[in-house]
Parts: sequence; C-alpha cells; structure tokens
Amino acid sequence: MLIKRREFLRATSILSLSTLIDSTIASGLEKTERMPALFIGHGSPLNAIAENQHTLAWRSLASKVTRPTAILAISAHWQSRNGSFLTSNPQQQIIYDMYGFPEALYDVKYPVKGFPGFKQEMLSEGLQQGIGTTVDWGLDHGTWSVLVHMYPEADIPVVQLSINADLSPVQHLSLAREISALRHRGVLILGSGNLVHNLRLRKQEAAAFDWAEEFDHIIARKVLQGNFADVANYQSLGQLASLAHPTNEHFLPLLYVLGVASQSDALSWHNATFYKGSISMRCLLVS
Repeated sequence: MLIKRREFLRATSILSLSTLIDSTIASGLEKTERMPALFIGHGSPLNAIAENQHTLAWRSLASKVTRPTAILAISAHWQSRNGSFLTSNPQQQIIYDMYGFPEALYDVKYPVKGFPGFKQEMLSEGLQQGIGTTVDWGLDHGTWSVLVHMYPEADIPVVQLSINADLSPVQHLSLAREISALRHRGVLILGSGNLVHNLRLRKQEAAAFDWAEEFDHIIARKVLQGNFADVANYQSLGQLASLAHPTNEHFLPLLYVLGVASQSDALSWHNATFYKGSISMRCLLVS
C-alpha cells in the first residue's frame, strides 16, 4: 500500500513527538530557568468547546509562558481523603465528571501522556509531606477543559495532584511551598478553580453580585500585596466568604499557585470578569 507524502510526514512527526515525550519521562526533569505558575478561573465545562473571552484569555496566557516540560495541575474537581495523591498513569485518562451537558462536550478528547515517575522528581526536590500515587484518577474537566485551549496539541505530559480535604487552607499553602522547586525543573504549576464560586446563586446575567465583586476585589488586592496568609485565612471575612465559597474546593487551587511564588515574582491578574454573577473568571500569572 502506498502512503502519500503528507500522511508519511504527519505520521513521522507524531512518532518523533511521542519519542521525545517518552524520553523526557524516562530521563527525568532537567534544571531550567524558573517557570511561571498559573491560576485559571475555569467556570463552565462548556468552555472546553467554546471560543469566548475566557478561552481566548487562556490561550493568551499560554503564549506568555515558556513552554513547560511537564504540567502539574491542581483542580477543584479532585478531592481526596487520608492524604494527597498524584496520578501515575503512563497515559492519562480523561474524566467526564459533569452531567447533563450537550453530547459535543463528551466527544472532546485530550490524548496526553502522564508522568509515572513524577513523585520521585518531587522527592528529589525535598518534598517532606507524604503524597501517594494512584491510577484510579486522571484529568477531570477542571484540567482538560482548560488545557484543550492552552496546549491543544496535547504534547506535554500532565500530572494531577488531588486536594486533600483533610487539610486546612494554611496547610495547603504549606504543601505548595514544598513543591515550589519544581518550577526550576521545567514544570508549570497550574491551579484551576474560581476566585468566587457559588453555583446555587448563579443568574442569567454576567454582572457580578455586590458581595461577589467585593470578595473578588479583596482577595485580588491581598494577592498583589503579597498577603498570602490573609488569603489562606479568607474565611475570616465571615458571611462574605460563605457567600463566595459555600464549599472551599474552588478556592484552594489558588493557594497552590501562591505557595510556589517567590518574593521576586511578578503577580498579575487577567480576565477579571464574572460568569452568571457568582463565578469569578479571574486568572493569575506568577512570573
């Protein structure tokens, strides 16, 4: 059977790319210049199949970031008990952890490799807190709905870290500090959640509720001031915090991005908009 030249070139380029990724996984992560870190306000799963101001902002942020060797994602949609866990799948599975959406959303594929040896990389950089591994999870929509826009080629290995529901916000911040050295190994730390997230009170209009805008601005200001301990102690804002986050899983990924920041980093907010009044779509670039 004859193979057309275009098909041959495409096949060989895919093979070369796969070989390069496999080589990276096998040989470990080399020292690099410090990588940026990102917090993405991911909002609705439908953003995975949309082109709007949010997805355009994600693509723009990807263009501002040095191409990573690997991505460590912390998504609001994977909480664990009795410890934190890393995915250790050689090939990541895509988890469609949302219900009642158009069929087109469930047709989205993101055939990206994992990084089974990633825990060892973390240990080599001085991780002290115990982190387990599992092949029972993959990439949930908090991760893949963002990455399909940021890195549509699916050619960068991705590992996801669970959010240990037994830890306090301050403890999450502390754990993040332990993994900050990975930024010098070509790893993009990617937190995916929302600065304000109250699905129960969402409305049809995009304009933010007063309480949502107030909380959003307070936290955004504290971040730029470097008051990360105050950010972790967001519940001290009382009723305002309870309205902004009836549960905390969408807030916690921000703490991982703040925890890996250094004093010399520049912090900048992007896409400071709202979705349905009660979901902040703000994104943070640490560079």
